[in-house]
Amino acid sequence: MKLMDETTRVQGREITQDDIELIRRLLAANPSRNRTQLSKDLCLLWNWRASNGQIKDMACRTLLMKLEQRGHITLPRRQTPGRGSRKVSIPYVPHKTAPIVCSLSDLQPVSVHLVEDAGLFPLFQCLLSQYHYLGFCSTVGENIKYIVFDREQNPLACLLFGSAAWKCAPRDDFIGWDAETRKANLHFLTNNMRFLVLPWVRVPHLAS
Repeated sequence: MKLMDETTRVQGREITQDDIELIRRLLAANPSRNRTQLSKDLCLLWNWRASNGQIKDMACRTLLMKLEQRGHITLPRRQTPGRGSRKVSIPYVPHKTAPIVCSLSDLQPVSVHLVEDAGLFPLFQCLLSQYHYLGFCSTVGENIKYIVFDREQNPLACLLFGSAAWKCAPRDDFIGWDAETRKANLHFLTNNMRFLVLPWVRVPHLAS
């Protein structure tokens, strides 16, 4: 195993040789735990949390993989294939596709529904996988999802927001952020990961 000569930053966190030793002890003491369980354990040991209080599990999992790639630790084998090794089948959810061509006032009131339960998620998943040019399988990390409906409860649009990228030079230069300012304020930003107005919807001023 490699020794870390100096402090390095991984996933926005300063990592020292003491941190590496802590991770190695955690791995050695829990040989039956998988990568997800270990990353959650490490988050709790470090009290590594987002501004909403949730542990930063995905960031921690990525941190562990990067440390393994650099030769500092050895993680347990994956229990399931990686995302690129299998095609995920998204179930089809019946929905109306009749053209909606009218003025915005004819649709109002338009309602924006938070997709936070099993009731709306299958439809959200189906619409994005069928009609967004990037498709959709699943979300990673912190995110928030919405479906927009007209007054007859016909779906009009889908929105997906996720955590902002840790580094983005054009964005950071435009805002005027240096590294420390970005670290302190990144949690105020979000990333618009998907924006879809369904292809049969033709309504001026519905979205921009």
